[in-house]
Amino acid sequence: MDQILLQLRAAADPTRMRILALAAACDLCVADFADVLGQSQPRVSRHLGVMVEARLLERRRESKNVFFRLAPASLAQDLAARIAATASEPVAADRRAAQRVMAERAREATELFRLQGANWDEMGALGLAQAQIERAVLQRLPQRVQRLLDIGTGTGRMLQVIGARADSMLGIDASRAMLALARTRLAEQPGLRHAAVRLGDMYRLELPDGYFDAVLVQMVLHYATEPAKVLAEAVRVLSPGGTLIVVDLARHERNLLASQGHHWLGFDDAGFGRMLPVGELELEAPGAVPGELETRIWVARRHAAAARTEAGHTVDA
Repeated sequence: MDQILLQLRAAADPTRMRILALAAACDLCVADFADVLGQSQPRVSRHLGVMVEARLLERRRESKNVFFRLAPASLAQDLAARIAATASEPVAADRRAAQRVMAERAREATELFRLQGANWDEMGALGLAQAQIERAVLQRLPQRVQRLLDIGTGTGRMLQVIGARADSMLGIDASRAMLALARTRLAEQPGLRHAAVRLGDMYRLELPDGYFDAVLVQMVLHYATEPAKVLAEAVRVLSPGGTLIVVDLARHERNLLASQGHHWLGFDDAGFGRMLPVGELELEAPGAVPGELETRIWVARRHAAAARTEAGHTVDA
């Protein structure tokens, strides 16, 4: 009761109600809210602080910025839905302004990546055989996939490679700049209208259990502080009989922890197997692609007896 009263008091302000409506539509930082609302950043920060303290909003740090979103399973969800249902002009105007902010952010990110080298990729920088790795992934992927998830999609390269092999594809990444570039590249190819990308946390995917027929985790685990948690989430959203494909560096001795931001010097087969959820998967014989650093490809199938998500559940890409 006390928590509900606290949230109601925190929301009982016209500006905060506008913030709730905006947070339901997209993730924004303090500067974004200030731009849309036409208010100073200190004033907006005070409003956001009250709402975070009341657990109406939650913070998510991305690089130097902090973004705000509706707290899950909270009164904020109901309030935001009611505000949106009023169809008031201020709320509609705020939403249009937020769309402008997001579009400008995407444009700047795309331009920045092009100026700094949009074609730069980690595989090339590490001397990996990218074309061979992509062919190896395609060989291990089922010939037809209904729903595919690419965790750590980056610029969406693998979505482009897989293309027509899947009926629908979703790429998840924590980098807004990378996603802006991925959206641009996917939009340039009419044959990829069934592909979408979304901001997401690889440790906590906001996706239903057992939804995807195939999940790809490529060149992600060596950046993860807790790779086993990433794999657990990947398996959670994988359907019974679905295919998990993990591509990463084999165990090596090159010091990339500081220079490239890696957390792990690759993985050996035994160590990888120990990170997988016990009893969930049937692991196939791993593959290897030689290069300046060897790349390992692990493929696993989820047991058909695993629990299936409810029929008819959809994901809004």
